[in-house]
Amino acid sequence: MNAPITSRLGPNGGGRRRDQLSDEVAAQLRAEIMSGALRPGTYIRLDETAARLGVSITPIREALRTLRGEGMVQLEPHRGHVVAPLTRGDIEDIFWLQATIARKLTAAAVDRITDAELDELTALNEALAAAVDRGVVGEVAAAMSAFHRVLHRTTGRIKLAWFLYHVARYMPPQIYATDQQWGTATVARHRELIAALRRRDTETATRVTVDLFTDSAQRLIAQLEKVGIWT
Repeated sequence: MNAPITSRLGPNGGGRRRDQLSDEVAAQLRAEIMSGALRPGTYIRLDETAARLGVSITPIREALRTLRGEGMVQLEPHRGHVVAPLTRGDIEDIFWLQATIARKLTAAAVDRITDAELDELTALNEALAAAVDRGVVGEVAAAMSAFHRVLHRTTGRIKLAWFLYHVARYMPPQIYATDQQWGTATVARHRELIAALRRRDTETATRVTVDLFTDSAQRLIAQLEKVGIWT
């Protein structure tokens, strides 16, 4: 079970502003929808959700407004917010967009990345490997974020990286971080990517990048099929 959001942020949301707390709630609910924990057609009750996440009703309401704008939930008059349909095509579209943007970023990194940055990526990938071996979900997610943050920083394409960051919000971290097979495969692909970047091999680097997202899409679709979201 996930810890209440307020306990993860610290007392009173760790001093965060209200909009930041609502972002945390939106991220939690988005992950639950994308992982199938909240199925299409499920009503998200304000009181129940606030109690479960350990927050007041206000950030729940604001988070639902955000998710409604993203098409993740729908507001039914006199009934409340309900989880919107999620199709295989939706998953494929999300990962296609991520792969398309990431491919462009990787190509930019080939031309710009330095030996020092490649060494930093290598160290971060080894940290990811260690986190995968320990099986600590939070550590795996943090190590993944650190690796991609540094990689995208090397590209000089800050706005494009920003778009990828926002699309990546739809990848439910707990599905991947709890899958050791995915972690091991990702670490291996990262090593292949780093080697290609060292050789300035754009073709291999971009292929590996697309493979990462293709694999992630297949794993998420398999998980959603397993929990019966489309039956």
